[in-house]
Amino acid sequence: MTASSSGLRDHLGYWLRRLSDEVHSRFERQLAEHGVTVSQWAVLITVHRGDAGTTREVARYVGIDAGAVSRLVDRLIAKGLMSRESDPVSRRIMRLTLTEAGRELAPRLAEIADLNDAHFFAHLEPAQRLQLEHWIRSLVGDLQPDSPATGKALPWTTTTPPPAR
Repeated sequence: MTASSSGLRDHLGYWLRRLSDEVHSRFERQLAEHGVTVSQWAVLITVHRGDAGTTREVARYVGIDAGAVSRLVDRLIAKGLMSRESDPVSRRIMRLTLTEAGRELAPRLAEIADLNDAHFFAHLEPAQRLQLEHWIRSLVGDLQPDSPATGKALPWTTTTPPPAR
């Protein structure tokens, strides 16, 4: 054993993965009660909110490849939660739409997602939560003017870091 070498718990990546695993696992268990996986929820909620309307748009928005999204959509269609419809302007484009069951389920799943986030992050002050979100989004290269969590403009830009507490 060498004292100068760093240990597992000295790495931020280790703690980020642990946190991600905890948040994901709890959310996955809750979604399973509704017959949906986390990946399927991501597609469902993205279409429900109007953030994307085609397989390619969903893939870009969620950050996974279009083939994976297509397979997820196939599963959501099989569950009666989503459908593909020809675009009225271009028949080559297939629009993703939620069925009535999908429109009813999406808000309930969004509430579960919100409660899961609250379970892990409610102890943070609002400014701390926004700062943490900013740092994480900065690290993954996704700094947008609106927070996907709230839909509200963030109180800083990509050139001005959040205020320190």
